[in-house]
Amino acid sequence: MYTFSNKLKNISFILMLLGLLGIGYGFYTAPKDLKQVETLLASESHHEGHSETVSSKEKHKSSAELKVEHEEHVELMYHQLQNKPWSALYVACIFFMLVTLGSLAFYAIQQVAQAGWSPVLFRVMQGITAYLPVGSIIFFVLLLLSGFHVNHIFTWLDEGITTKGSANYDEMIAGKSGYLNFAFWISRAAIFLLGWNLYRYFSRKNCLAQDEATDNTFYKKNFKMSAAFLVFFIVSESIMSWDWLMSFDPHWFSTLFGWYVFASFFVSGITTISMVTLYLKSKGYLEHVNSSHIHDLSKFMFGISVFWTYLWFSQFMLIWYANIPEEVTYFKTRIELYNLPFFGAVVMNFVFPILVLINTDFKRIAPIIVGAGVVILCGHYVDFFNMVMPATVGGQWFIGVSEIASIFFFLGLFIFVVFTALTKVPLLPKRNPFIEESKHFHY
Repeated sequence: MYTFSNKLKNISFILMLLGLLGIGYGFYTAPKDLKQVETLLASESHHEGHSETVSSKEKHKSSAELKVEHEEHVELMYHQLQNKPWSALYVACIFFMLVTLGSLAFYAIQQVAQAGWSPVLFRVMQGITAYLPVGSIIFFVLLLLSGFHVNHIFTWLDEGITTKGSANYDEMIAGKSGYLNFAFWISRAAIFLLGWNLYRYFSRKNCLAQDEATDNTFYKKNFKMSAAFLVFFIVSESIMSWDWLMSFDPHWFSTLFGWYVFASFFVSGITTISMVTLYLKSKGYLEHVNSSHIHDLSKFMFGISVFWTYLWFSQFMLIWYANIPEEVTYFKTRIELYNLPFFGAVVMNFVFPILVLINTDFKRIAPIIVGAGVVILCGHYVDFFNMVMPATVGGQWFIGVSEIASIFFFLGLFIFVVFTALTKVPLLPKRNPFIEESKHFHY
């Protein structure tokens, strides 16, 4: 049985405490009214020494026109800065939840494939997926707060946006209101989260029951359940990506987006499995996990990283080459305002894994795998950052207290929940039909 060390437990508590303090600070320092934004702009103008040049168009504008433009700029900046702590919280929350979902999908695939190499890792996968109920509840609350207008990170939820004659009316969003409306949107979220969590609960229950069984009844139940779950997962994952990520830019769409999001959190889930496994191995647990198991996990990390890059390039290249204004604006915004995180994600999620994990020997060396895993996880957090922030905070982004604190809080919570779950049951499934093959897996 695994014992959750006091040192790791204390680290998780410290991360959660620092995270909560930082999140609170982020909300406290967000502007409360337009006057604070005016003060901030005046301060920035003072530090820049009024060195901005005036364009020829601005020279011919009347003072009334310039005043209107200034007021619009102040109001936009106000909303963006108010969105910043909410967006930082949202990115970290959905990232850690989907990392868990990626691990759950990988576990289901192993069940359906009747893989002989992976059963010794099932308890690690189940431990990671223990975070899914906790992450789902927090995430659902965030969605409810958006729907009740506590925040305004989803523009299509703004009041009057689908009402003709309203100052906020948007014809394109109104045309999508049959799908993008709060009641239908939150209902879909509830169904998806409930479905994923039910599979996690019953598959784990059957797996534990199989340990005490005299036949393979519970294993067969898990096989059928996993096959049904993967069908549900494929459909729900695509719709989820539209609802929770693509709808931040409600005028834009991509038919590749569901696959793109899947590749991002799927490789993150596999990477997390690998890193938790290596941690447990370093503490003397998982004695039947050998270098061949680690090598296989590393191959998945490498392969799905390449798959993510294929989807990233396909989505970007086709839209950029077609140059249709309502489509290309998505990438234009990110290249102009988010140049470093946009292309930095490609370096972290493709260039680095290619250079490190393409070597067969490196796929078995723990420090190299951990280093590559840290970069991959950071890179995919940045990937989710790029999906959310341009639409919610625009040019007011930076990695500050809110972003770091949100990562700290959810990382601490993730560590606490996952490693607590690992203490509940033995780390080796006893009666899985393929357990002996898995224990002696070598190549």
